[in-house]
Amino acid sequence: MMIDQPEFSYFVITSLLLIIAPGPDIIFLITQSLNHGAKAGLLTALGLASGNLIHTTAAALGISLIIQTSEIAFTGLKYIGAGYLLYLAYKILTSSNTNNKKPIDTNQRYTSFYTKGLLINTLNPKIALFFLAFLPQFIPSSSTQPHISIIFLGMVFATLVAIIFGSISIITARYKNITLIKSVNYKSINRLTAIIFILLAINLALSGPP
Repeated sequence: MMIDQPEFSYFVITSLLLIIAPGPDIIFLITQSLNHGAKAGLLTALGLASGNLIHTTAAALGISLIIQTSEIAFTGLKYIGAGYLLYLAYKILTSSNTNNKKPIDTNQRYTSFYTKGLLINTLNPKIALFFLAFLPQFIPSSSTQPHISIIFLGMVFATLVAIIFGSISIITARYKNITLIKSVNYKSINRLTAIIFILLAINLALSGPP
């Protein structure tokens, strides 16, 4: 076995605590589920989990180490990520022309929700550095193939993210349908979502390497 059972159990427990901790990814997931329903939330959750897999692969290949040691690479990636968040905020504000919720067009490509989740996680260099620092802690020093162990742990982490975030999206959508009903001003929700994205972009842009 690549990882000892006690270490693996500790990894799973630690991962669960990190995943459920409030953060930008959960905020984004909840706003998508509130605005567009459970299916959009599920696809967003899968996108966020896929972004974690990309960072896992980057950590295994040593790409994350480049981001950690290169100020130019870190700065460039974080500004791209912040710019994408501002773009999402702009799209939300320019598309919010009514107070009523618009049903999703059956021809609308739900893949856009997956793509948004994927890009938000992929373009955040702090997540790359997190995986670079977090995953190796659970790999035995005697491991002859640490890169394979890192990928394995990353796949487990991403699976947990998909399950937990998927559950959150379903619960959020159902809770909204039960409690908010028709009294919700969806234009206000969209504006709040845009403000959250802008704040997240500012926070990312002003952040520095750990």
